[in-house]
Amino acid sequence: MLDHARIKAITLDLDDTLWPIWPTIARAETVLADWLQRHAPATATLFSRPGALREIRNQMTTLRPDLASDLSALRRESIRLALGQAGDDPSLAEPAFEVFFAERQRVDLFDDVHECLGRLAARYPLVALSNGNADVQRVGLGAYFSASLSAQQFGVAKPDPRIFEAAAAAAAVAPAEVLHVGDDVDTDVMGALNSGLQAVWVNREAKAWPHASPAPWTISSLHELCRHLVG
Repeated sequence: MLDHARIKAITLDLDDTLWPIWPTIARAETVLADWLQRHAPATATLFSRPGALREIRNQMTTLRPDLASDLSALRRESIRLALGQAGDDPSLAEPAFEVFFAERQRVDLFDDVHECLGRLAARYPLVALSNGNADVQRVGLGAYFSASLSAQQFGVAKPDPRIFEAAAAAAAVAPAEVLHVGDDVDTDVMGALNSGLQAVWVNREAKAWPHASPAPWTISSLHELCRHLVG
């Protein structure tokens, strides 16, 4: 269980912790495909097969490992690559990405998010800590957070201890005084524990703990976290 006396701040992952990410990405890719159909029809035709835009985005991860922590740049450059392969104007990558990115910020929050973040923020400083490229202001959650830190901004991603330490510094506390809340076993939970933080595993789908080490405190809903920390 948690050591309540140590907790002076909370960091929270975003994607798949506060909202499901893949329905959001699928919708954004559909909006992007529609935009390409109007503005870059050759690209739209070449990548019309379902999943083709995501495949070239994944391919870019291999082609540009230097962009591993910058998901926006990876997506933008994958669009540029698709445009070039189809013979369309590569400069269209910028407006095409903005269309995708705007839709990516339209997330469907889990039902427990607003109530629980409000209650937690009344007691602790909250810091958003994400490897993704969601903007807490644009998704409508900015009022709950005293700071937001992403791998894209910082240059390294979870589970690197440096980004956890930076998040603690943003809350003006030591890493040992932070509770990290997230869904990913390795980047969130193990990353936080290995960086000296406490951790809570948000396991909404009742997955099995995959490691030999004991599982940390596990919750299926943020309501459980609120009841435990603020009553």
